[in-house]
Parts: sequence; structure tokens; C-alpha cells
Amino acid sequence: MRIRDNAHGPNLWEMKISRRRAIKKGLAGAAGLLLAERLASAAAGASQPKAKAVIQIWMWGGPAHMDTFDPKPDSGSDYTGPLNKPIKTNVDGIIIGELLPMLAQQADKYSIIRSMTHGINGHETASYMVQTGRQSGDGQVYPCVGAVVSLFKGYDVAYTGLIPPYIVLTTPQGRFSEAGFLGSRYKPFATGGDPAKTPFVVEGVVAQGITEKRQKSRREFLDKLNTLGQAVKGNPQITAFEKCEDQAYDLILGDGGKVFDLSQEKDELREQYGRNWFGQSCLAARRLVERGVPYVTINYKGWDTHKEHFQAMRRKLPEMDKGMATLLQDLSDRGLLESTIVWWGGEFGRTPKVMWEAPWNGGRGHYGNVFSVVVAGGGFKGGRVVGASDDKAAEVKERPVYPVDLIASMYELLGIDTNAKLPHPQSLDVGVIASAADGLKTAGPLKEII
Repeated sequence: MRIRDNAHGPNLWEMKISRRRAIKKGLAGAAGLLLAERLASAAAGASQPKAKAVIQIWMWGGPAHMDTFDPKPDSGSDYTGPLNKPIKTNVDGIIIGELLPMLAQQADKYSIIRSMTHGINGHETASYMVQTGRQSGDGQVYPCVGAVVSLFKGYDVAYTGLIPPYIVLTTPQGRFSEAGFLGSRYKPFATGGDPAKTPFVVEGVVAQGITEKRQKSRREFLDKLNTLGQAVKGNPQITAFEKCEDQAYDLILGDGGKVFDLSQEKDELREQYGRNWFGQSCLAARRLVERGVPYVTINYKGWDTHKEHFQAMRRKLPEMDKGMATLLQDLSDRGLLESTIVWWGGEFGRTPKVMWEAPWNGGRGHYGNVFSVVVAGGGFKGGRVVGASDDKAAEVKERPVYPVDLIASMYELLGIDTNAKLPHPQSLDVGVIASAADGLKTAGPLKEII
């Protein structure tokens, strides 16, 4: 009855049972006390949190900034390609790509950072930098933002939900080790499945082809076979195990797992999100944060557009526009946007100059010199633009923003003390975020939109 094996993420029973065993047997010892003290200290040293959760729309592969949130219509066809007619938004002075009309009407809810930079053009190293705020190559594997939030907002603190505190819809990101040295306990639970299909087959929660009635009868049969459990009734360890078993079954057969049952939503709303993988992932993400899950990543693939880029954009951008715009409006309508950070972006942008020659046939390559990120909710102001790129979106023109600056800003809004320390298996002194003293470029948190 495993929720997920260790090769891909934490097992629900392990997450629930191992902690109790450690406490009951006294194995947590000084290390457990130290972790508790660190987390309590971090909470005490942090500002009052404005955000309770993060929905990260991870644009796997790197989205083109010129065709989305930093259009340059006067740069010429070698840069704009056929997408040379940006549109006005509902905020005076802000324009975005022509294929994002619904997001144009939500611009008052988000801010665009047009001067993100790190100068890295490799997927793995750029992903690691953007998701951890750290340079690779110093012998350490640092945890990403989701794992850190899971540490400070998850089971070790006050999280009591049955759903793991760090969820990825639907496949692991695969470019780096999300939990780093924090270990498998803080890895995300990747759901698998396709939320646009009925049922949404979540690994370990929904068994395809097996009815709920059959699952219940299987459990009843196993209970009858469990003569050992009946013989040692009252044993504290057996009692703890049975409680965890009950929680696992509640996730599968009870109310817990119903968070993944998108058929509970009105058809009209599901249509607004879009009856496709991304749209329904956005809807699932909203349901998860509504249930109290602190960190959800939508691993949105298809943006590594080296070849025939513009054909891909005409397919992908309308899908993204519909799903993301509806997510922002839905969160706002439910009063969730003010406590939920929405973070859109990938590991880098795409080359401003179009590669028209064969074999690219109108493609865009990797580009880390300057790119765009969008943030909304959770204390981030809407209707703003931070920084600027030059007239061809090739270099930062003003106010560079480095990954660590954005991460520190999100931690501040989440109430995570940026001066806190992370528990390290070799007891090394490692801060929640890197600093200039670590040799990392930083321009400071995003005070202009907090």
C-alpha cells in the first residue's frame, strides 16, 4: 500500500511512521532536537508570513521571453519573427505577447521581472541555479525551494495534512536532485497520471481499473488475515502502525484523496481552465493549496524550442494563457491569491535572434543572459514591472535580478528566516540562502514589489 517508492519520492507510511518510531525509541536524539530548535528559531526570526503556499509553474526547457512577457516589436523580424504585434494589458504601459490575451486582462494581479539573469546556458546547471539559488560545483547538492518550504512548512513543524507537503504535477523535474542534502524525506511526491483524464490516476492513490468497492473488500480481507495485529492489540508500535494504515487508506478511499478528483468541480470551470494537461494541472494545484498543501510544482514541458519555435508557440501559448489566467482569477475569487505565491518561469529564456537557418528553421536557443519571470500573490504586488532588458532583449539594461534575489523574496513572504541554517548531514554551516560572501551575484530582494 505504498504511496510512492524511495526511488522517486517519499513513501507516505515512511513519512508518517519513521518520525513516530524515532520519537518512541529515542533515536531522534540531539539531531532531532537541533532540527526542532532551528526551525523554531527560524520561525521566531522571520517576519509575519503573508504567504502560506506556492504554486510554481515550471516552464521546463526555458520559455522565450520575447514572445511572452518582454516583447520588442521594434527590434525587427530577425528578432520578433511573426509574433510582432504585442498587446496592451489592463495596466497602463504594460504590454505582453500577442498570444496571451487572457493574461493581458489579469496583469493587475501579477508583476513581471524582465531582468532575470545568471548567464548559464545549460539546462541542468541553469535549473539548479534557478531552483536553489546556488552555483553548482562546490561539492554540495543544495535543496531546491520546494524542499526548503517542505522543511519549514511541512511535517517537522505544524503540517498535519495527509497529502505530502511538496507535490509535483505530474512528473519529476529530472534536471537535479530536488531535496539535495536534506534527503528523501523532503523530495516531492510526483503524482504521475494525467489530470485531464477521468479518473486522474495518481500513483498509489488511484488504482486504474480497480473499483472503490473492490479496494474496500481487499482491505477487509487483509484485516481478517492480520492475526498478529489482533494478537498484540494495544502494543504502542502496532497501534501507531495501524493509525498510519488508516491514514493511508483514508488517502486512497476516504476524503483525503478526493483532492485529486477533479470531477467534483463544475464543468464550466474545468472548461475555463482548459480540458488539457496544463489547464487541469492548474485546477489540481488550486485544489491542493486550498487543502493546505504548502508547495505545488506544475512541471510544464514543451518549451525547449530549438526547431520550428513559432509553430510550437501558436500551440502552447494559448494553452498556457487560458490555464494560468484562469488560475489567477480562480485564486482571487476564492480569497486564496493573497496567501498563495504563483511563480512562473523556467531555467532561462531563449535567444533573442531567431535561428532561421536549417536545421532550426526558425528556432530559438538557450539564453541565460536575460529572461523573464512572473510572480503573483502571497504578498507580491500586481501590475508592476521590475527591471528591463535592452532594445533587443539581449542584455540586462537596468535592475538585474538574480535567482537568489527572487528566492530570498519568496522566503521573506513565506515567513522563512533568510538568516536561518539548514540541517546538514555533516553538520556544515549552511544558510537557507547563499550570500555575496559565498561568491554569488546578488542585487538584493525585490523590495519594489513586496
